[in-house]
Amino acid sequence: MIDRDGLADFLRRRREVLHPADVGLPDGARRRTPGLRREEVAQLAGMSTDYYSRLEQSRGANPSEPIIASLTRALRCDLDERDHLYHLAGLTPPLRRAGRHISPGLLALVSRLTDIPVVVCTDLDEVLWQNALADVVIGRRPGEGRARNLTWLWFTDPATRQIFPAEDWDAHSTFHVADLRGTYSRRMGDRDVTELVDDLIARSEEFRTLWSRHDVAVQCLPRKRFVNAEVGDLDLVCETLLTPAADLRVRAFLPVEGTDAREKLDLLGVIGTQSFA
Repeated sequence: MIDRDGLADFLRRRREVLHPADVGLPDGARRRTPGLRREEVAQLAGMSTDYYSRLEQSRGANPSEPIIASLTRALRCDLDERDHLYHLAGLTPPLRRAGRHISPGLLALVSRLTDIPVVVCTDLDEVLWQNALADVVIGRRPGEGRARNLTWLWFTDPATRQIFPAEDWDAHSTFHVADLRGTYSRRMGDRDVTELVDDLIARSEEFRTLWSRHDVAVQCLPRKRFVNAEVGDLDLVCETLLTPAADLRVRAFLPVEGTDAREKLDLLGVIGTQSFA
């Protein structure tokens, strides 16, 4: 059962001990109360201020698992605090793999990488966090679950492929399937893995064909080309860092030496999502 009062109290206490600098926000004007504002936590967690305020007031609908997972990241909870928050919400905490939980230390690290696109995703390619430059180069993905799963979108949403040159699509498809096969083999029987594979087999003929080949993480795409409407083609190198359990991945996209990618990233960092007149 959800402990509404306990949940509200925990959220309020965590919010009040955090400083804007802890979560990459400017200090701004003088604050009347300690810690973060409710609207700042809501923004970090990807929810409305009204919804978050209701949680702190012991009101509203019971929060879902994705909502609690987002709040643990926004409030920089460690694993013990994460588990406690899940219990207060009447939910079963994830296993002591990272799952969808990004540790405060990892968040602090990636938040400081501002001049290159950086993405943090699960071992099933679900995007959990990305910085502002990744929003521009790769695109933002609102929503939860499958709406943020890059492998699912690659095989079910044609628009996802438009940021890559068409001649690279086959290589990306092969990579996505081989990478998923590696996770499938490592976590055989886990429900989230088998459901994703089964649903992709049902939805995509291309995926079915590639899956039947049994490639297991033998493909690697360290160099990726992106198509950007503002600056044209971007040649980037993808460096992937794994957490100890290998179930969270940090992907940092670095400019290829000898190309103009560095200058283009610097320009995108200035113009952001604006369009030229």
